[in-house]
Amino acid sequence: MNFETWLVYLLAAIGLSLSPGPNGLLALAHGALHGPRRALFTIFGGAVGFVAVIALSMFGIGALLKTSLVWLTVMKWVGGAYLVWLGVQVWRSPPIGIAVRASAGYRSGGSLFRQGALSAVTNPKGILFFAAFLPQFVDPARSLVVQFAVMAGTFAAIEIATECFIAGAAHRISPWLRRVGRRFNQVCGGMFVAIGAALPLRS
Repeated sequence: MNFETWLVYLLAAIGLSLSPGPNGLLALAHGALHGPRRALFTIFGGAVGFVAVIALSMFGIGALLKTSLVWLTVMKWVGGAYLVWLGVQVWRSPPIGIAVRASAGYRSGGSLFRQGALSAVTNPKGILFFAAFLPQFVDPARSLVVQFAVMAGTFAAIEIATECFIAGAAHRISPWLRRVGRRFNQVCGGMFVAIGAALPLRS
């Protein structure tokens, strides 16, 4: 992956991390209910889950590339169409937020970690997203293992940083999301539509 492609991937990954999703909402809820430090278990569990999903998607793509490069082109166009559709859904989605309760029962770190990981690996929209998203950046001429390390490491770092901010600011950010969340969703949705429309056209 060259530097210019990585920058586009970085921008797209930031857009995905900021857009409404179950892991972001979970980090928001656990930050409010258990505090930002304990929410780290949830956040790192989610990051591990996303890396597993990226691995399945990447090496599934690699298996297709060994069959025919035509499949990569097909996947790029189908994936681009899915990203446009997802962008429209994000644009139309209601603002997210939580009603913060005064207290919550104690949860072990292992329990929070498992909940974060399961939220990532069992979310069908996330699996579909990566299956659509990653082919736009795979270079068949380069090592798939190296590309996986770069893509997974980049996404995990962005996801951890974003969710740490969300969990740390949970009490302040939830009311803000309810007020301006619809406009925020429209910005994220517009990014997905632009990416989905432009990336399949790249050579």
